[in-house]
Amino acid sequence: MEKRRVKVMTVFGTRPEAIKMAPVVKALEKQEFVESRVVVTAQHREMLDQVVNLFKIKPHYDLDLMRHGQTLAGLTSGVMEGMDRILSEEKPDMILVQGDTTTTFVSALAAFYHKVPVGHIEAGLRTGEKYSPWPEEINRRLTTGLADLHFAPTEVSRNNLLREGIPQQNIFVTGNTVIDALFATVKQNFRFQDEELERILYSNREKRLILMTTHRRENWGEPMRQIYQALETVLSQNSDTYVIFPVHKNPTVRKVVAEVLGNNDRVFLVEPMDYEPFVNLQAKAYLILTDSGGIQEEAPSLGKPVLCVRDTTERPEAVDAGTVLLVGTKYEDVLANLTKLLSDEEAYRKMSQAANPYGDGTASEKIAKIVVKYLNDCQI
Repeated sequence: MEKRRVKVMTVFGTRPEAIKMAPVVKALEKQEFVESRVVVTAQHREMLDQVVNLFKIKPHYDLDLMRHGQTLAGLTSGVMEGMDRILSEEKPDMILVQGDTTTTFVSALAAFYHKVPVGHIEAGLRTGEKYSPWPEEINRRLTTGLADLHFAPTEVSRNNLLREGIPQQNIFVTGNTVIDALFATVKQNFRFQDEELERILYSNREKRLILMTTHRRENWGEPMRQIYQALETVLSQNSDTYVIFPVHKNPTVRKVVAEVLGNNDRVFLVEPMDYEPFVNLQAKAYLILTDSGGIQEEAPSLGKPVLCVRDTTERPEAVDAGTVLLVGTKYEDVLANLTKLLSDEEAYRKMSQAANPYGDGTASEKIAKIVVKYLNDCQI
């Protein structure tokens, strides 16, 4: 059967989505029979733009929805109205959404209203807890119900979808596109443009770096306080260790960070970083303490152990593989696990050398080819 030209629309709105969608956009652009359309909602603005510029992507539509203090209801209605208008105008053959954001779910719902097939990238992640993470767990479950193609990063995700009744012929295990983006960005001799960051790294080059990030809503307040207090204790017991902490812009997060860590001269509080310098900083870390989902996927490809300060994770395959350790948020648990990795060379070696379960950097190419084949086979 002769291939026909198809129009595929990618939609994303946050920095994590942009990172994972960028290599997909590039892969679609290389497909001879694909007319690619890119829509950004700008659910995040500045952080999104950093990634779009890095990967040289020019969106065809920008809804520019970010507003200070915006509610989830307001964001939801903004995405729906914007996508309804764009879908009416463009009439794509398929839209691709990624992950579990409000942009993801609402764009999939808008496509359903227009009877446009949906491909869901990073499908099948589950914690089983309705409010953890919130609202992401429900966003991804609802997107599953709307999707026609499910691009699962791992067999664990595939099995989650099968248990929910998704037909196996609609599920494709591709690996995670975040690894594609990572391999395209990390450079062995990367130099940081931030002079202060270069100074910190240079002046502490004989010490072990803990890279830290925290931002999740369920960790706000006392859980974050206990995490930071455990970190303070670890630093007091390990003089050869220091911390670089890109602090999330949310005032709730910054208040606790300042109260607990603000006066520690071995904790360097820096502004949130662009994607390129951040992943290259990961490559320089000894270990990473985080509540980020994306870092659980990225760091193992760099041989960096990850201590995940959450009570649940939608990435159990990383825990099973031994690249990530789920430590919770209690002071004594964070302290014990940090101490073990800093003092037990064998425990550190096992985590740093464990195989990454998230793929080999070819997920985006696989997804692009599957989409083209599906649309031609269906003759939509």
